[in-house]
Amino acid sequence: MATAMEVQEDSLGEPDVKVILLGDSAVGKSKLVERFMMNEYQPRQLSTFALTLFRKEVELDSENGKRTVKVFDVTRKVTYQNLANWYKELREYCENIPCFLVANKIDVDMNVTSKKFKFAETHNLEFSFVSAADGTNVVKVFKEAVQAACKFKQEGGDFMSDVLDLLGEK
Repeated sequence: MATAMEVQEDSLGEPDVKVILLGDSAVGKSKLVERFMMNEYQPRQLSTFALTLFRKEVELDSENGKRTVKVFDVTRKVTYQNLANWYKELREYCENIPCFLVANKIDVDMNVTSKKFKFAETHNLEFSFVSAADGTNVVKVFKEAVQAACKFKQEGGDFMSDVLDLLGEK
């Protein structure tokens, strides 16, 4: 399952980018996008199945990041275990795309923030704890993901081509 967020070119000529969230069903990908896009959280929602698209203009500061987002649910261990499959598939199609890992639903049990998650360390990924429900770190993660996508494109990475390859639209 994937959720994509598209940032459209603005009058300043900033590049179009797409941020893809990968992870198991019900880890909160669409809820993270909903929180970022509308600053809302509706607790009940049917599964979004496959692909959900959102569009938002994002104002960026001058920091450069290296991030694209994979999500797991801290309340369901299997979603963490399945990261290896998501990561392998991502790298098959997009070996150079920036990748970042987030642990969602920390609002359920804040003690989880004291745990170490070795997947990020093993794969040299930056990592953040987030909560779509209460908004913790959501804006930060999305801004950093957009910055990374812009930087990747400016440095010669064909982000849009990688996205289309990943989604099977080429």
